[in-house]
Amino acid sequence: MAMRLGFYTDYSGDIAKFAQDTGFTSMELSAWPQSSLNADEVTDERLKEIRTDLDNRGIEISALGYYPNYLAADDAEATEYKRYFRKVMQLAARMEVPAVCTFAGMTPGLSVEDCMEPFTELYTEFTKEAEDLGIKIGIENCPMLHHKNRTGENLAFSPEIWQAMFEAVPSPALGLEIDPSHLVFLGIDYLQAIYDFGDRIVHFHAKDIDIDERKRGRLGFYGNAFGPMQGFGNGWWRFRAPGWGVIDWRRVITALTDVGYTGNLDIEHEDEVFAKAAMSKIDSEADIVEMLGKEPNALVLGYRYLAPMMPLDSSELLPH
Repeated sequence: MAMRLGFYTDYSGDIAKFAQDTGFTSMELSAWPQSSLNADEVTDERLKEIRTDLDNRGIEISALGYYPNYLAADDAEATEYKRYFRKVMQLAARMEVPAVCTFAGMTPGLSVEDCMEPFTELYTEFTKEAEDLGIKIGIENCPMLHHKNRTGENLAFSPEIWQAMFEAVPSPALGLEIDPSHLVFLGIDYLQAIYDFGDRIVHFHAKDIDIDERKRGRLGFYGNAFGPMQGFGNGWWRFRAPGWGVIDWRRVITALTDVGYTGNLDIEHEDEVFAKAAMSKIDSEADIVEMLGKEPNALVLGYRYLAPMMPLDSSELLPH
């Protein structure tokens, strides 16, 4: 089967119709508690309605998304995130969705090395449950870096760390959700990462990035030291729709094809240029998909750029 092109969003009938009308054939669906797929509350009847609607539109659910910090310093907060993630994994199994995508977590103020032991303990449990459910866990590579206090909330941001994670938790249920935009601003070769970890890629986010070399030359890697934070960047980079930044998407799709990736390519819309009004309403990680996953401009532009590059399914090839 060929890769499908989709986007990360919160399900609604309207967004499903938009996806079909645009030409999308894949969705990663939000499973945050405030989403349509609240894992504590959604009924089997409602799940059947959603699956029927998407099936009738030719749209495949590639993954469920839930991205908190399981290693948060607040024990009660971390405990609730862990409890709910287990419900999301169960929800994926109920929906026959192959993967749940999330973060590894990281305790602010602690080093990656310090966090490896609690990560290993937690993900040994998570992956055992995922194996029993017949699903995979895809850990996204966003560092969730707060550039002013130099702390992050997701330790899984580099290939060096991925290797350590897989050695610590060797379960086949543990994999990666790669987003090349994060690798770019960290100075990591996103194509080499695909080739080196191709057998671990569970899901792939299509997000581009602008780099302002002049500003980086003045600010340095960490970005603005003064003033309020603006958007998702740190003064010298910003996320863009695919085709509007520096990533070579033809080479990305070639690399994914080379390594035998059989999942989908889903746009994660965090483009600050094409969604200025929506950006002003984002206060938390969960708000991002709630606001931007329904904002059509960058999604349509990203689709128009990527669609001509998508490989055909073998069933679409001309007969000999």
